[in-house]
Amino acid sequence: MKRPSRGSKLLLCAFAAVSFSASALAQTWPNSTVTVVVPWPPGGPSDIAARPIAKRLTEDLHQPFVIDNRGGGGGNIGSAAVARANPDGNTLLITSSAPIVINPSLYKKMPFDPSTDLIPITNLLRVPLVLVANPAVPANNLKELIAYIKSKKGDFSYASAGSGTPQHMTGELFRSTTGLEMTHVPYKGSAPAISDLLGGHIPIMFDSMIAIMPHIKSGKVKVIAVSGDKRSALLPNVPTFAESGFPTLVSYAWYGFFAPAGTPKPIIDKINAETLKAMKQPDFQRVLNDTGSDFVGDTPENFAKFVKDESVKWSKVVKESGATVD
Repeated sequence: MKRPSRGSKLLLCAFAAVSFSASALAQTWPNSTVTVVVPWPPGGPSDIAARPIAKRLTEDLHQPFVIDNRGGGGGNIGSAAVARANPDGNTLLITSSAPIVINPSLYKKMPFDPSTDLIPITNLLRVPLVLVANPAVPANNLKELIAYIKSKKGDFSYASAGSGTPQHMTGELFRSTTGLEMTHVPYKGSAPAISDLLGGHIPIMFDSMIAIMPHIKSGKVKVIAVSGDKRSALLPNVPTFAESGFPTLVSYAWYGFFAPAGTPKPIIDKINAETLKAMKQPDFQRVLNDTGSDFVGDTPENFAKFVKDESVKWSKVVKESGATVD
């Protein structure tokens, strides 16, 4: 049998040393404060997902996990800061899908590349969107709404929480799937869009259940359909788009956990394992119930595949819609 050369032995020793070093780093991580960047203003859905996770990781790992809300640029500014951070596990990202799978197609120039500059850790929330209408709109189901929009012959608008948001892109998916003529009206967040919807200044909008549920419960808006692949437990009497004749119109606003590229695999695996534990605790289970989300904790590998598939899906929607923010 041929003996390994001196060069091969040195290479094997170097590989073993690197593997041991990464494993040892994971055992001692975290040994200082961990910053969890949320690239959106406080109080939004990403924040709602991030805070109970950070609280539980702080308790379980005995180091502070501090939320840093760094909004701007459609989520790009805070996400780019994490992408450029030292890959030691001490700077992490919790964000909605927008800067990860929508913005790369929407912005002509991105400050980072989500596919190479970030490592997916796990999905945290996957929330279906709801199509709602002002009570004055003369439609109570999707068939009636489509007929009404067609009767307006292009003189019809829909609102979203902002250009490039899942709400906007779901609206574009709805428009392209149905062939309807509608004008997109972007707002700076869900709150002002909902305010104009309630005031009758805009007839319909897509929004996440997190933001719109209080107005559904109060009867201030009509619920037309949900965008999930099944009915929501929070709205059991509201049909999906698939049930209403549009099986390809499935959309979720999802929120994930990411680390800078180059973060050692043992640290990624440790964050993943600890996060999945945190997601099973009462505080986070309450978030799942309140938002109508199923448990979506996953392995880094499966979440990475999900992110890749979502990128393909939404790049196609962006291209077909002609949407841009530049």
